[in-house]
Amino acid sequence: MGAREIDVFVICASDEIERGGARAFSLSRFDASGETRPFPIVVIRTHGNDYVGYVNACPHDGVWLNIGSGDFFTQDRAFLKCGRHGATFEIDSGLCIDGPCNGKNLEPIALAVVDGEVCLCGERLVEDDRPFGAFDDHDETMDIMIHPD
Repeated sequence: MGAREIDVFVICASDEIERGGARAFSLSRFDASGETRPFPIVVIRTHGNDYVGYVNACPHDGVWLNIGSGDFFTQDRAFLKCGRHGATFEIDSGLCIDGPCNGKNLEPIALAVVDGEVCLCGERLVEDDRPFGAFDDHDETMDIMIHPD
């Protein structure tokens, strides 16, 4: 049998996430039928300098963990939390230890740090073919000029 190539995609530079912090990413991946689907993920950098990743969806009802406040952590930053129902999850395992999905797990994603970049492994992502940095100089608002004529 031949070796199967594993897809590896750079998500961000490893120093873009502070120790004890988390960052959400909105990606797109191909499902089993070849259709593209949204693929929201969260990457956490632990205080021990490890990187952990999960699909950014609460097992209770599928909403983003950071819905509402935009924060991923409990107030003491010891656990991940769901912003809608307050379910709390262990950072290293994704296990829900309190809340409506008690005993269920966040869906893990495979990460690797390669040459200072956090990479997602084993997923078929839709690649963005825009030139790198194509929109870096633009904000998200549109410039509109109104003329009295």
